[in-house]
Amino acid sequence: MSEATPRRIRVLSLEGSPAERGRAHGLAYAEAIREYTAERVHLAADGSWAGRPATRADVLALAEEMLPAHRAYAPDLTEEMVAMAEAAGISAAEAIIVGGFTDFVDAVRARGAANVPEEDDCTSVLNARYLAQTWDMHDSATPHVVMLDVRDEIPALVFSTVGCLAQIGMNAAGIAIGINNLVGTDGRVGVTWPFVVRKVLQSATIETALACILDAPLAGAHDYLILDAQGRGYNVEAMPTHAAVTPFQGTPLVHTNHCLDAETLRRQAERAPALLASSQARYTRAVELAAAPLDVESLIALTRDPVICRRSEPPYHVESSGAVVMRPATRELWAVWGVPADNEYQRFRVF
Repeated sequence: MSEATPRRIRVLSLEGSPAERGRAHGLAYAEAIREYTAERVHLAADGSWAGRPATRADVLALAEEMLPAHRAYAPDLTEEMVAMAEAAGISAAEAIIVGGFTDFVDAVRARGAANVPEEDDCTSVLNARYLAQTWDMHDSATPHVVMLDVRDEIPALVFSTVGCLAQIGMNAAGIAIGINNLVGTDGRVGVTWPFVVRKVLQSATIETALACILDAPLAGAHDYLILDAQGRGYNVEAMPTHAAVTPFQGTPLVHTNHCLDAETLRRQAERAPALLASSQARYTRAVELAAAPLDVESLIALTRDPVICRRSEPPYHVESSGAVVMRPATRELWAVWGVPADNEYQRFRVF
């Protein structure tokens, strides 16, 4: 749960080879990674997020099945993840779960009859200059939010959590990416979303970034928003078995946690009424706010809006664990740790 006093986001610089970056990540946050992993493995198995219970052995075996897909899609990122896991004292299978949790539970759900899952998070807005979003998650994830300064061939700033390669970010080529979780019925053995985000951040062009999403054999459902320094952008509702691509054409692109495309909607899992209502209310409010001229200050205010900025409440205990505003043309990124209304944004720049 977020703290009462303002807290600054921690920044970890990762440089060198993929293995060196992974070891640095794992060693810096070893205890926190083990704590976060234990919780997420438990949540993946207890049925609350997947909609059906499984044993710890079952979920770890499923994660192990996914390792070849990750190696084939991004061998360098897999090397980084494995090195991180070894340094932190967790298995590679556990690293798949702690990083790709919300995709992973889609695959758990697809392996048997399921009840209504608890999955739900994030509100995003994209226009010609900015990509902004909250990152909403179970409140116990908030303490683990960090910023990674990744010194790859194309440097990138990555908003993430300990043990996760990437969640949101922007690179020195002016490519920015944000995400919203979706809840799919077609989960499978495949690649989890943090790998897609990091591979996008290795891209020099928006075309390559889009291909990273569309070519990924996805394990679960996510919405991806990408924007470049020239103001070209896309929203991609990406289910494992179908992707709907919407180009930015002047009207701001807004997305929350329900599908807007008819084909992706067919693959969306049943939602708890309260969570669906939250997603719809946040979408409506974000569309309303995005209709006005947008700048850094107004987007920060959007993430703090009482409809969009979420506070942990029973029974779901989901909160806005942080938020990001990105301006690719100037390579500037503003990020906040924890509930945006309670904490101050920090400005970063990627070179």
